[in-house]
Amino acid sequence: MEIRVNNQHGAARQAAAIQAIKAVRKAVLSMPGKLLGLSIGFVMLAEILIFFPSAANYRSDWLIERTDDAYLASLAVETADEMGLGDEMIANLLTSADAVIVGRVYDGMNVPLLARPGGIGAAPVREVMLAEENLFERIFNTIGVFLAPEGRYLLIIDEPMAGDVGLVSVVVPEAGLKADLLEYSGRVLWLSIFIAMMTGGLIYLCLMFMFVRPMRKLAQAMTQFQQDPGNPACTVALSRRSDEIGEAESALAAMQDEVRTAFRQRERLAALGGAVARINHDLRNVLTSAQLISDRLATNADDRVAAMGARLVRAVDRGIRLCEDTLQYGRSEERPPELQPVWLRAALDDAAGDAFAATGAADWRNEIDELMQVQADPDHLHRIFLNLFRNALQAMEKSDAPLIQVRARLSREGEHVLVEVCDSGPGVPDRIAETLFEPFGRTGSKGGSGLGLSIVRELARVMGGDVYLKTRSEPGAVFEVRLPAMGG
Repeated sequence: MEIRVNNQHGAARQAAAIQAIKAVRKAVLSMPGKLLGLSIGFVMLAEILIFFPSAANYRSDWLIERTDDAYLASLAVETADEMGLGDEMIANLLTSADAVIVGRVYDGMNVPLLARPGGIGAAPVREVMLAEENLFERIFNTIGVFLAPEGRYLLIIDEPMAGDVGLVSVVVPEAGLKADLLEYSGRVLWLSIFIAMMTGGLIYLCLMFMFVRPMRKLAQAMTQFQQDPGNPACTVALSRRSDEIGEAESALAAMQDEVRTAFRQRERLAALGGAVARINHDLRNVLTSAQLISDRLATNADDRVAAMGARLVRAVDRGIRLCEDTLQYGRSEERPPELQPVWLRAALDDAAGDAFAATGAADWRNEIDELMQVQADPDHLHRIFLNLFRNALQAMEKSDAPLIQVRARLSREGEHVLVEVCDSGPGVPDRIAETLFEPFGRTGSKGGSGLGLSIVRELARVMGGDVYLKTRSEPGAVFEVRLPAMGG
């Protein structure tokens, strides 16, 4: 029983430790945690960059101080007899200077004046000329102190602070400099950590209140709006800031209002569409009955009645087609395109053949190279040009043009190819061109529903292209179809 209780306590402690680790990891990987870590890291990086010049200056000061002490010791040696200095006093001067050998430089010759008993033996010696070192050499030599082998000595040659007294040479153990530099580095390290924590914390708090919290509110507002876009309570609260965050808040609030307006319009249009579909269904039934009667009138023996019956048949047919187009447009949603390489010339020939078979023959001129390929959906591409060719034929049939001609030509623009469909008809009037690509817009055909070109543009855009009316005046209209080229 006791073993089971201990196991339960151990499992509970392990679960608590795992939860604590997850919480710490979540805090570290969160935006505030990353911000705090980056702030401290950048401050520490700045401290590291400052440390090496500071350590180099500390080394230089340390060596200059030893040079000055050695100069005093050399003066004491030179005036020992006059001042009555004994050997013990001179030894104390050497000890205070941490020197093993002290000398003076005369005419380029280093003349030792004083040395401790035993000297330095066969230990390695590194010569240091402080006056000839630049900043980078001082930094490099400072790093070399930390990596120096045990027992190495430094031969310092420099002019003391006393002025024009010549050069002084002093041999000191490098271990003292290394120990003092390590102690100095430790002080700088703890001071740097303290400064980094304080500075990083202050930067973190400033950025947290100035940027992170407002951005978090924006993110929460966007998430709430995504979950319930119709709820007015999900509108972002404006802070009246004049910076980029204030602009983002204003833009988000404007977008939310536009989306809600679009949703309300969509609901109204959906309700209206349902009503139109019901009316359309009943109207189609009425027109079907009228079509039966008009067919019988068109076959009447009386020529006047037959003529009126024929006109009535055409009118009823247009009404039925309009009802069918409206219902189809309201139900249809174009499938996503399946893009693949398509031979453009062959596709246009195929669409032109279908259009001519259904509407009437024309002088067809395909000026596109046989090797030209585009990235498109074959079915979408066929529907686009079939509609354009049918419109061109219908426009030319009602014109007085002596030649019914449809022509396709090609140009290149960056990663797209531009296919121009030209006809020899009367062109497109300005009043029609304004709403040419809008659903149920004005058309040049009395029986047209105004949906063909809107569907053409929709099909082109889902494939990464577009359709424009390039030229609207006589001797004909020019429609430009933009399509992605292969290998663009």
